[in-house]
Amino acid sequence: MKALRLTALGKPPVLTDVAQPVPVGRQVLVHVDAAGVCHSDVHLIEASESAFPFRPPFTLGHEVAGHVKALGPDVDDQLAVGDAVVVHGPWGCGHCDRCIQGCENYCANRAVLRSMGMGFGQDGGMAEAVLVPDCRHLVPIGDLDPVRAAPLTDAGLTPFHAIRGCQDRLGEGATAVVVGVGGLGHLAVQILRATTPARVIAVDTREDALALAERCGADLSIKAGPDVDARLRAATRTGADVVFDFVGSTSTLAMATRNLRSGGELVVVGSGGGELLLRKPLLPLGFRAWLPVWGSRPELVEVVELARRGALQVEVATFPLEAADEALDGIRSGRLRGRAVLVPATGAGGT
Repeated sequence: MKALRLTALGKPPVLTDVAQPVPVGRQVLVHVDAAGVCHSDVHLIEASESAFPFRPPFTLGHEVAGHVKALGPDVDDQLAVGDAVVVHGPWGCGHCDRCIQGCENYCANRAVLRSMGMGFGQDGGMAEAVLVPDCRHLVPIGDLDPVRAAPLTDAGLTPFHAIRGCQDRLGEGATAVVVGVGGLGHLAVQILRATTPARVIAVDTREDALALAERCGADLSIKAGPDVDARLRAATRTGADVVFDFVGSTSTLAMATRNLRSGGELVVVGSGGGELLLRKPLLPLGFRAWLPVWGSRPELVEVVELARRGALQVEVATFPLEAADEALDGIRSGRLRGRAVLVPATGAGGT
């Protein structure tokens, strides 16, 4: 089968032929109908050897939707060949207290595993099929379009987890600012509208990204520039209750912090390599900073349900697996809006 393999950190991935695995035990072989592409893949491809605890070679891809192709002999009867599923990607040890709760994104034994899961040290889903190590990692999606379901596993799950973690600050009269309206940011706007009564303000440097934010339900969109602080201050009066930074550069972190109200919360989701110096005293007073990672399986079930209800509409651009380089280049350049999705030649297709 075809698979997009990372053979060395800092070098472009290679599309190659690999043997199709056979599931044993509780493993499940999933036929890949769609695989999302995100900035994390770009960071991984361009990383230095010291950046991650794991080493290639492995197949890229941590956002996967498909259908069950084969089951290991110990898989329970809740799954059947042909079932449509998405894969919860942060594979943990399965035994610690966090994994038992479904929070494998915060597995207590991550350092020992030396892997973050699918596509991060273990073979991922930018391939015609992916071997999932345990059936607990699968979530049924029913009749959802796999092309739009695949991004739910990260681009939907990560902002959902970030928003859920500060839900107490997003009540009636609160203001949330979303910085960066890309693959995750456009879904963050929708999740905020679907799950909180908070007012939502979107900030981006790109006019078309701001237009996307407005289509997703943002109450106000502001173009980032020299007057962004003044415009945010005029819109929020006392500053935002929560700022979600989906960029994570030094400049966006500084801007986000300046525009928090006292006692507000900065949620850093983007991995743009920025730094923020924290020291006391620091304005705004008493703010909290949080760096969430991915999300739990129970949260993924909720994200899928939101999509099934029509509350989440994923903006996608599709590419054949053979055009993965084009998708990655589109992400690097910032040309793509929403989420890039690879569709293997034998996959379900989509628009």
